[in-house]
Amino acid sequence: MLEIIIGIFSIYTLLKVYTSVMQIGYVSDMKKQDAVLLSAAKYMVAGNYAIAKERLSIVEAFIEYILFLLWALGGFAYLQRVVGIDDGIVSDLLFLFGFFAVGYIVTLPLDIYRVFKLDKSFHFTKTTPKLYIIDQLKSIAIFIIVGGLGFGLLSYIISNFSNWWLWSFIVVFLFLVLVNMLYPTLIAPLFNKFKPLEDSALQADIEKILKEVGLNSDGIFTIDASKRDARLNAYFGGLGKSKRVVLFDTLLEKLSKSEILAVLGHELGHYSHKDVFKNIALMGLFLFVVFWVVGNLPQSLFTELGVVANGGAKIALIMLLLPIFSFAYMPIMGLMSRHNEYEADKFGAKIGGKENLINALLKLVSENKAFPYSHPIYIFFYYTHPPVIERLKELGYDEQKREDSVILGFLNDA
Repeated sequence: MLEIIIGIFSIYTLLKVYTSVMQIGYVSDMKKQDAVLLSAAKYMVAGNYAIAKERLSIVEAFIEYILFLLWALGGFAYLQRVVGIDDGIVSDLLFLFGFFAVGYIVTLPLDIYRVFKLDKSFHFTKTTPKLYIIDQLKSIAIFIIVGGLGFGLLSYIISNFSNWWLWSFIVVFLFLVLVNMLYPTLIAPLFNKFKPLEDSALQADIEKILKEVGLNSDGIFTIDASKRDARLNAYFGGLGKSKRVVLFDTLLEKLSKSEILAVLGHELGHYSHKDVFKNIALMGLFLFVVFWVVGNLPQSLFTELGVVANGGAKIALIMLLLPIFSFAYMPIMGLMSRHNEYEADKFGAKIGGKENLINALLKLVSENKAFPYSHPIYIFFYYTHPPVIERLKELGYDEQKREDSVILGFLNDA
């Protein structure tokens, strides 16, 4: 059984690398074409950034594969011998924290490179070493506290229930729903400063469109996203009474009021179409499949791994195999998500005006240096949003006509 799993993980790794290689080749070719949506200079920068990201992804894929082999071919057995199996939940947690710690330490240099070399060189990140360290320490603390409680509960379930995989699925699913509800009010403020929107006119307009679609909000806030990143964004966070409108300060700086309302109209489209609940249902189906498959793997697999099939080993195995399940499930999620994005664009155009949404998307592409093109296989596996050039076409955008009107306006002014 172990040989089969290693073979599947090998195929998964090769598919990831192949997809990245195809994306690099495709973007390299498209870079030579005339620039679209972006100025010639930004078009080239966006292409270079897309290629650099995929090169790093290839390195990450190989490191992930090496780590997988190390764990599967003796790493789990060694770690279990070190922590022991006599203390039940305690030894399970020590095993799991050891497993996660190794992964964190191995991949930390890549993350540092991404933030301080790759993103810095393309003028995306504004994160300082001090802020990065603080963020890491906060994330570790949250993981130890929340993860300790969650993994401890799963360890107990695995040790005391024969159909542990079903009860574990239910607990994890409810936990993730709870995190979505609490994230805007409890977790996100640990990393960013939230403050009520100061622009009273914009706030009144936002509250008006919220009322039109029947959405109650916990408030309209801005966050200091610019201290870490130059990209533009906005979102509706939370579920139930914890829903809040969150605007990045970068968005307020770069977009006009009408364009911001169009972007929020897009986000409101997701709520109006119940996309949040559709995504939760898909997430639930995904988790059910993962726990069902791992819960029905033969006990002989753990013998091949050299470990006792306790809670720690089973949870670690789920985490080790999770990338395979995610990669296989992403096309399904992506297909539905891309459809939802088109529908949300229609809603945003209706709420905020088609031209305003088009202008907002053009600014987002320019400021975020998003390369307009991607290889079809890359879109198939990774894109949750349609390529922005396709979204613009659906909204009726015609770049040639716009360029002609700009030139005509310039000649008339002259």
